[in-house]
Order: sequence, then C-alpha cells, then structure tokens
Amino acid sequence: MNNIKSVFSINDLENLSGIKAHTIRMWEKRYTIFSPNRNTNNVRFYTTNDLKKILTIAFLNNFGYKISKIAKLSETEIISLAQKIYSDKTDSNFAISKFKLSMFNFDAKLFHETYDKLLETKDFEIIFYEVFIPLLDEIGFLWQTETLTPIHEHFISSLIRQKLFAEIEQAQKNANFSSNEVYVLFLPMGEIHEIGIILVNYLLLKKNKQVVYLGENVPMENLTTVVHHFNKVNFVSYFTVQPEEENLNTYLDTFHQNILVNSPHKLLVLGKQVHNFTSFIPSIQCFTSIKQMLNTI
Repeated sequence: MNNIKSVFSINDLENLSGIKAHTIRMWEKRYTIFSPNRNTNNVRFYTTNDLKKILTIAFLNNFGYKISKIAKLSETEIISLAQKIYSDKTDSNFAISKFKLSMFNFDAKLFHETYDKLLETKDFEIIFYEVFIPLLDEIGFLWQTETLTPIHEHFISSLIRQKLFAEIEQAQKNANFSSNEVYVLFLPMGEIHEIGIILVNYLLLKKNKQVVYLGENVPMENLTTVVHHFNKVNFVSYFTVQPEEENLNTYLDTFHQNILVNSPHKLLVLGKQVHNFTSFIPSIQCFTSIKQMLNTI
C-alpha cells in the first residue's frame, strides 16, 4: 500500500519547483521564507503548505520578481500577486504548478478551476500540448526521483482522461468521415499508459478520420478480427513501456506476419520505446511525436 505523500525533503522541493536546494537553504537563512521542521536525524522536512509556497515563489521568480521583494510580502500578498500575473498573462507554467498542487492534495476542484481558467484563453488542443504534456513529462521525472507515488499519477491522469473523453464525445458527434480508411487504436499487452493513445483518438477525429478505439492490453491475435470488417486498416499503437526494447523487433515482425503481410493495412507506432528505433518493414512506421505522425496523414 502506498502512503499519501504529505512530507517533502528539500530535494523534493527542488525537483518540483526547479529551484536548487542550496538556493532554498540560502533563502531560508537570509529571508526566513520557510521554517522547516526536522526529523529525529536532524534533517529538514517540509509540508504541503511549504510546497505550495515554493511553487508560487518559483512562478514569481520566473517573471522577474526578486526573492528580496517576495520575502517582504505576506502569504496572502504572494498568492494575490501570482494570481494577478496569471490573470494578465495566462501563463502555462503557473497552471502546471496548480495542477501539481491539485495532484498532491488530491484536490479535483482545484484541477477543474485551473482547467476552466485556461479555457478562457486557449482551446483544448493548445492546453494539451502546452500544459498537459509538459505536466505528464514532469510527473514521469518526479516518479523516477520518488518525489511522488503512483497514486498521485493515477489521480491526475484520471482527471486528464476525463477532459479527453469529454472532447472525444463531442468530436464523435460532429464527425464527418473523409474516406473509407479506418484507424484502429490499441495498446499491446502489458501497456497501461493510455493518455497518449487517447489523445491520438481525439486528434484523428478532429481530422475527420474514422476511429475504432480498443484501449489497453489488447492481445495481438484479437486484432485479426478487425481486418475482416474494413478494406484498409491503419493500426495505431503507443509503446511507452511495452514491448520491452529486447522484444520490440520480435513483436513488430510477428505483427507483420500475422496481420499486415499481403494486405493494404499498416501499423503506425508512437511512444518512448520507438524513439530511437527504425522499422525496415514498409508497412510499419515509427514516429517520435504525435504531430509528426499527423503530418503524414
């Protein structure tokens, strides 16, 4: 069972805010911006309120406000100043900070309020590319450094999926398919990172492409059923952790032999596992980004 993280080390604050640990220590000593507690080993630890404060200070610092000026403000004044700048410039970095706070506090209301504020000046696609994708990249880093636990990622990912599915529903209602081609979206067995392929679903619908979404953990043999229903199938998958690097060639070769050979069908692959991979099978294409793939369609 994973414990909810409510106590943070100075390295956690560095990872989350981008402000170096030695700078945070200097600010503590010179400006008394924090009064961290210490554990039995005399090591500093910080609270969720400290995390909220350092994220806000980092935001102001990025906009040119010096710590000497910030330190003279009350916590209420710091928050008000950050909100004014956010209102004036609708900055994506501040939204990312708020989403991170939402994640650590399990605060769905803050997530929705921040998202609705973004919608006042940006459309959904821009929000996803400018805010959600950088946020998810940061979450991946924070997980690797053990700054957060899987339950934090699950919480924020579920909220992002809600927004995606709401947009997909509207796109499906407005769809006007431009050809007889179909795009079949799936994740292989063992692959559970679904947000990337859900975004592909939305973007293909926006391009008036017919989409069949099959979701995660799809056995390869089940895909043979799909080809009997459509004349031309473009399979699309997103390899984040599966297949593992040493099994990638085998998976793609098997996919080609069982589904693609002597047919007009194709497989388009995205994700971290194929970023440095080149397919020599003409009917299989690998891409480093969703935008790169969409430019070929």
